[in-house]
Amino acid sequence: MNSIDSNQEGKHKQNYVGADAVEKIRELIDKSGSCFFVTSTTLNNSHKSRPMSVQKTDETGNIWFLSAKDSMKNMEIKVDTDVTLYFQGSSYSDFLELNGHAVITDDKAKIEELWDPTVKAWFTEGKDDPRISVIQFIPDSGYYWDNKHGNTVAGIKVLISAISGKTMDDSIEGTLKV
Repeated sequence: MNSIDSNQEGKHKQNYVGADAVEKIRELIDKSGSCFFVTSTTLNNSHKSRPMSVQKTDETGNIWFLSAKDSMKNMEIKVDTDVTLYFQGSSYSDFLELNGHAVITDDKAKIEELWDPTVKAWFTEGKDDPRISVIQFIPDSGYYWDNKHGNTVAGIKVLISAISGKTMDDSIEGTLKV
């Protein structure tokens, strides 16, 4: 169930709930593939952000990562499971913020499922590296910003707006509730 409403500035708002939210999340993550993974921790009373590659986004909207058991990120998650993810698919669209919590496991079957040969750069012993852990991010809510007509049209509208001094907003944004 989603809703659409427009405001007077020409921007369009479209909110997604449930399965529709999961579909939008998967669509936007597929365009990016990586994110900034932000932990909030009481260890040093701050937020820490680091780039992470998404290994998988499943049909329920959970996002899966491989991480080192001894990483600061894993230590922070053990203290505070709240996590925020930020994605950017392109210069003009596919921006996504997700809020949720993370669960750390060392499930060997999940490691096998998520394994990609490029990950060996961090886990030199391969799939059996004793340092590998799995992070499951479970989203609760989020917000996205996109454009309605694709990057080419959005880029042209930005250029025309810069030259003419008139706003030609092509954005669409809204909340996501999983």
